[in-house]
Amino acid sequence: MTEDHRSAARRPPNDGPRAAARNRAALIAAARQVYAEQGLDAPLSAIARRAGVGQGVLYRHFPDRGAVATAVLEENVRQIEEAAARAATLPEMLGIVSWHLTDSAAFISLLHLDEASRRSDETHAYALDLSRRVEDALRSRTPAGHRLAGAGDLMLAIAMVAGAVTGRTPEERARRALAAWRLLDVEVGAVRPLDG
Repeated sequence: MTEDHRSAARRPPNDGPRAAARNRAALIAAARQVYAEQGLDAPLSAIARRAGVGQGVLYRHFPDRGAVATAVLEENVRQIEEAAARAATLPEMLGIVSWHLTDSAAFISLLHLDEASRRSDETHAYALDLSRRVEDALRSRTPAGHRLAGAGDLMLAIAMVAGAVTGRTPEERARRALAAWRLLDVEVGAVRPLDG
């Protein structure tokens, strides 16, 4: 039997780890968008379609719905921590937080979490850890004497803004977030993700 070299020539090259990293990033971005549009109960198939991959690829990266939401939350928190590490100002960081609030339903749930929330112990501990990481990153850039420098004030203000973030489009939600910050008399930078 002879080997048909024509079919091998048509196959795209296997990018291996680069393709896996690209697919994972596309799935996280797609999940953020789908969750913002449809909520956390959106079908995983919608996330795979939006990312341009098959469901098998989604399940290779994320074994279940919780793993997808966790990856989105981790990416949100990572961006906020990275902004703090880059010495972003508090207004810049609040702009990034506001972008996540307007773009990620899961992030809003995280920031509303408190010690009395009813969740499984493991999920509760993980969510509290993420919330504390956000608060620590923001506190590291909060100047002494700032109106949000008091114990609990920063996260309470963010929860208040999160409650105001409603609307059908990200632009509408961003306008409402900025209006809420104005009412709190807190300066906020551009509502945008952290630049690469």
